[in-house]
Parts: sequence; structure tokens; C-alpha cells
Amino acid sequence: MTTTIGAAVIGTGHIGKRHIEEITKNLGISLIASYDSDPEKNILPSSKNNLESILTDPKINVVHICTPNSSHGELAIQVLNHYKHVVIEKPMCLDTNTASEILNLANSKNLHVFCVMQNRYSPVSQWLKQTVESKVLGEIYTVQIQCAWNRDERYYTDGHWHGKLSLDGGPLFTQFSHFVDLLFWIFKKVEVRNAEYFNHNHKYNTEFEDSGNVNFYLPDYEANCLFQYTTSIYDKNFESSITIIAEKGTIKASGQYMDKITYVHAQDLIFPKLTPTAAPNLYPEGYEGSANNHSYIIQNVVDTLNGKSTADIPPTDGKSVVEIIENAYKYRDLNKLKKN
Repeated sequence: MTTTIGAAVIGTGHIGKRHIEEITKNLGISLIASYDSDPEKNILPSSKNNLESILTDPKINVVHICTPNSSHGELAIQVLNHYKHVVIEKPMCLDTNTASEILNLANSKNLHVFCVMQNRYSPVSQWLKQTVESKVLGEIYTVQIQCAWNRDERYYTDGHWHGKLSLDGGPLFTQFSHFVDLLFWIFKKVEVRNAEYFNHNHKYNTEFEDSGNVNFYLPDYEANCLFQYTTSIYDKNFESSITIIAEKGTIKASGQYMDKITYVHAQDLIFPKLTPTAAPNLYPEGYEGSANNHSYIIQNVVDTLNGKSTADIPPTDGKSVVEIIENAYKYRDLNKLKKN
């Protein structure tokens, strides 16, 4: 029997409003309440004056956490302790120990944790994963990921959590965890071999790097991966791309959001005809984010809580991505990235 799920959203900034929009579109889930610690954002009809009213409301089955990165873990633990399922925006949290605590608590209470890594639903991502797993490319030699985005003073404003190390964590957590997740999802195991970081034009509005080169090793394929990223691109996002160089061919996905297959030259592989990737999330400050695939997340929550499915993105995957980023940031020397 299918029942309507009662939902609440904590954090009603841009991404929280995206969750609210998709919840209201889905007949299998009903928005019961929302809450934000900023009183100016508590203007929705569903707004509550305090978090406790959400945690103790028996009509609420699942809580969506759409707050600053550093609060994800603490809030998830609070929600689980009140016997409610939880949907966590990326990243799951900022450290592996907290991720383990979330997993253990959910298991002990028989509750679901859904991690939001919506780029997995993009047709391009699905095709890349299927192609690699089919072994049509033969031995994988090397993988290159490049993410060249813009985040400037429109994003890093005074008094905002963006750019604060303790609240944000850095670009690998905030901007590029989606692409770390795709690397993990496609290639299963990801080890960090080395990394270096730079701060080119964000010395006065962030406490961490704006650019980095991370050397990964993919043990299941005995392949290396260079992951290069930056948020120092002028004015607007430039490109997100992945190139896979293999024994029997080379393939590349690129575009602003890795949303197009742009190169296929392989022995037994033809250029695919894919449905278009969803449009990017548009932010009021003028910048853009990853694909708007949140409708798939919401539907998976509904299906799983009704016993018709399991979590498409299990919390163990969320923890693995946090661990990969945490290991990469062990090479970050914040003293070298401070303001001049």
C-alpha cells in the first residue's frame, strides 16, 4: 500500500527552496513544515519558529537538510535520534567520523539516509558508467577530470558561510564533490596519491584554496586519474569534463556541467544518442550549479519509504566521498594559502 510521506525542509536558502519545489510537485510526498535559523528566510506558509517543532511532529516522516555544510552531520544525528528518515544535501558532512556516526545511528534505528548526488541521474553519467563497466574499452589507462568554474565576490559575500573553512570546507566539498562522487561511482575504489593547492584570486574572501590538482589511483583498474579544479575562472563557469583513455578507445564528456558526450573514438563503440541533461541550477547571485535532477531524489525517497525501492545513493557512498575528499585535503597547507 502506498502512503503519502510527510516531509520537512531545514534550511530554506536556494537549495532548500529547490527541495520544497520538487516536494510540492510530487503527489507521493507532502511538505508539512520548513525551518531556517535566519528569521528573514522563514517566510513560507510552512515555516516553523523553531527546529524542535519539526523534530517532534509525528506527521513528519523525513527531514531534508539543506543548510551550510558544517551543520549537515549534527542535524542528521538530531533527526535520526527523533526517529525520522533524513535526506542530506551534499556533502554528507565534513569528516569521516561523523559520517560513520550517521551510518551507525541509522542502522541501529532502522532508518533511511538519502545522500543528494543528483549528477548520477544525468544521461551522460549513466552512459559513462555503463561504458566503463561493459569493458568495451578494454584496459583503462588514465582518467582526466577538469572542472573550471567561477565563484567570485557575488558568491563569497561578507558574513556568509561560503569561504569559511569551518563552515564550508573548501571547493572539493562545496563545488566539486559531485565530480568526486562520479569518479567513485564509475570506478568504485579511489585512492589519493598526492595533491597540491593554490589560491589565485580568492585570498581576500576565502580561507582556503580556489584551485587544486589531485592525483588519484583507481585500484580496480590499475589506472591513474588527475583531477584538476578551479573556481577562479572569470565571470562564468567554463567547463567540467572527464576524459577516459583506454586500450581500445578514448571518450570524453564535457560542457559547462559535463553534460555532453563530445568525443568517442573506440574500436567497438559508437557515438551515443542521449536524452538532454537537465538544465543547471540557477542561483540569484548570477552563478550556476550542477544539474537540476532533484526530482529523481524526491521520487526515490517516496519509493523507498513505501518499500518499492532502495536508496539510489546509499549513505555508505556519501561516506566514501567524504573520506576521499578528507584524504585529499590532508595535503592542503592552509598557511601557504593565507592572505598576502
